[in-house]
Amino acid sequence: MRIQAAIRLLAFAGLALGTTVTVVTAQDAKKAPQPNAIGAASQARPAQSPPGPATNAVVFDAAQVASIKKVNDYFNGLANLKCVFQQTNPDGKKLRGKLAMKRPGRFRFDYNLPSKQVVVSDGKQLAIQDNDIRTDDRYELDNTPFRMLLRKEVDLVRDALILDVAETDDLIIITVQDKSPDAPGRIKLFLSSKPTVELKEWVTTDAQNLETRVELSAMVRSEEVDAALFEVKSNRLQFQQ
Repeated sequence: MRIQAAIRLLAFAGLALGTTVTVVTAQDAKKAPQPNAIGAASQARPAQSPPGPATNAVVFDAAQVASIKKVNDYFNGLANLKCVFQQTNPDGKKLRGKLAMKRPGRFRFDYNLPSKQVVVSDGKQLAIQDNDIRTDDRYELDNTPFRMLLRKEVDLVRDALILDVAETDDLIIITVQDKSPDAPGRIKLFLSSKPTVELKEWVTTDAQNLETRVELSAMVRSEEVDAALFEVKSNRLQFQQ
């Protein structure tokens, strides 16, 4: 569905961060927008004036502060990433595909058939392209929930409202939302801590309190990712099997 509204993204990540306008046609309205891995399509800003920026109200102990630092260090040290993802939608439907990422700000989700959706960011603009319902929705990267994670310098204490953080023997779990009222929703990150810190999955909760889970596997960080993969081009939908 064509959605022109102001949102500030996806928090997995600086993945991307603005204001957009959405036009909904009668034809588009026949099919509801599909959930995606970053939770951007359904997170439109409310029409009423939002409250001011939120600040952390939770006081963290030394162990939690150390866990937050590990997460910051992980994303700041992440230059390139290729992996396979499995997305579980709020209705339980599972979708699979490939993820490529190049910090700061660039990422691409290619969904396997029968889905015909691609989500791609060039570091400035986020495109959600669906060849099945013939849509090409654009958002400024700053309007997504992941923007705080894919910036050139990730600092969750500075940029995020940290709702909870915990660490077990081999897992770090941290729940964050953007401090900006223009970026509704929250993200819960799951990172393995042994043998090294590595992102394993995340759960986005949108403005309607619906959850979408994304699990990662077959992680490759050692290979350079071609920057051309993240070019956002009008009316040119490319899909990878």
